Amino acid sequence: MESASEMVAFPLLTTPIESNYRACTIPYRFPSDNPRKATPAEIAWIDLFLNSIPSFKKRAESDPTVPDANIKAEIFAQRYTEILEEFKKDPESHGGPPDCILLCRLREQVLRELGFRDIFKKVKDEENAKAISLFVDVVNLNDAIEDEGKRLENLVRGIFAGNIFDLGSAQLAEVFSKDGMSFLASCQNLVSRPWVIDDLDAFKLQWGKKPWKKAIIFVDNSGADIILGILPFARELLRHGTQVVLAANDLPSINDVTYPELVEIISKLKDEHGQLMGVDTSNLLIANSGNDLPVIDLTRVSQELAYLASDADLVILEGMGRGIETNLYAQFKCDSLKIGMVKHPEVALFLGGRLYDCVFKYNEVLS
Repeated sequence: MESASEMVAFPLLTTPIESNYRACTIPYRFPSDNPRKATPAEIAWIDLFLNSIPSFKKRAESDPTVPDANIKAEIFAQRYTEILEEFKKDPESHGGPPDCILLCRLREQVLRELGFRDIFKKVKDEENAKAISLFVDVVNLNDAIEDEGKRLENLVRGIFAGNIFDLGSAQLAEVFSKDGMSFLASCQNLVSRPWVIDDLDAFKLQWGKKPWKKAIIFVDNSGADIILGILPFARELLRHGTQVVLAANDLPSINDVTYPELVEIISKLKDEHGQLMGVDTSNLLIANSGNDLPVIDLTRVSQELAYLASDADLVILEGMGRGIETNLYAQFKCDSLKIGMVKHPEVALFLGGRLYDCVFKYNEVLS
C-alpha cells in the first residue's frame, strides 16, 4: 500500500470533511451504547464476517504462490476467528469498536502477514478471460438499442448484473462455486423496479440534458462486473464527450480488480487503433486509488487520484462495498451516483429492501 504520508482526502468531498463525512454507512453502535459491551448490530456483522471465513480459507489453501498454503490457511482461519470472537467480548480490542472498514482491514492484515497476497487471483483471471470473450456481444446488444433512455437503462442493468460476481458474499461464493454466473441471465433476473433506492429516472433526465465534463468511477469486482458492466457504461460516457477516470485498488482484496489488472484488461479490449469497439479512448484514464480494501474511506486516496479528480463533475461509486456499505450518504461538491447490488441480508434489512435489490442513488448538485 502507498505510505500514509502519500494519502490525501478526496478533493470533491463536501467540506468541512470532519463534520460532513463518515465513511461507514451502517452504524453498529450509538454514543449511548456501553463501550465495553458488543451491540446486537456489532454481533450480527461480526457473525457475517465469521461466516465468510470458510470460503476465504478454501481459496487460501489452493494459493500456489504460498508454501504450506493449507497449514497457513488454517492459521488464518484460527487467527481471524479469534479476533472476531474477541470483539464480541470486548468491542474496544484490536483498535475497535469494529466497523466494516476495520473488519475488512484486519482480515487482509492476517492474510498478508501469512504471505497470502492475492488468494482470488486464479478465479479473477478465469472470470476476466470469460468476460473479455463476451465483451463484443454485450456492447453490440447495447448499441442496437436506438432509444437513448432504454439504452441507458440497459447499461445500468448490465452494471447490476456484473456486480453479482462478488466472492466476498458467502451466499454468492457458494452459488458461484456451483455453476458460475450467466451474465445475460443475471440481467434479465434482476429484481423489478422500483429498486430500494431508485433515482434512475432523474439520472436519465440529466443524461439527456447535460454532458458531464469528467467522471471519476470507483470500480469494484473483476470479471463481468468491470468488463461487461462498467466498461460498456464508461464507453457510453466517452461517446457523450465525457472524460472518464477509472479508479481501481492499489492492492488485491477479495476479487476486486486492481490497477495493474485493469490496465491489462483495457489493453486487451482495445483494437489496433486504440479504440473500444469504435470509440476513441484518448479520454479514458486509469488511476490507482491507493486503496487496498473492498470498502473505501475517501479521506484516504492516492495523490494521483486526488489530482485527477479535482476538476471532475461526476463521481460514481460502484459496488456494495464502496457505494452502499461505505459512502452511501457521502456528500460531494458535484453530482454523484452510488450504484450497487445488495448482497448481504444485513444491508437489505438496514435499507428496508430485498436481498439482491438494487441501489441507484443519484444526487445532483445545482451549480
